[in-house]
Amino acid sequence: MGAHALGAAAYACQAVFHAEPEKGQLAWTQEIQWQVAHMTPDVRDALRQLPPVGEPGGPLGPGLLSRGLLGESIQRIQSTLGST
Repeated sequence: MGAHALGAAAYACQAVFHAEPEKGQLAWTQEIQWQVAHMTPDVRDALRQLPPVGEPGGPLGPGLLSRGLLGESIQRIQSTLGST
């Protein structure tokens, strides 16, 4: 389920990026911050248990969610979770 949560958050980040082309990177970064800020401590702890996006054999292994803006979004979310 954690992989699904990260996927949904990544799709939201991608949507904001494309919906606000004049802000682009800034809107994307702000959405990532928003997503992490609105996670409960239990959700953060659960998502920290997942292997990094793109790691073979993991729930976020090579595939759609590990490429492009989706993959970058998940990677950024995971790195932010590691520091919160």
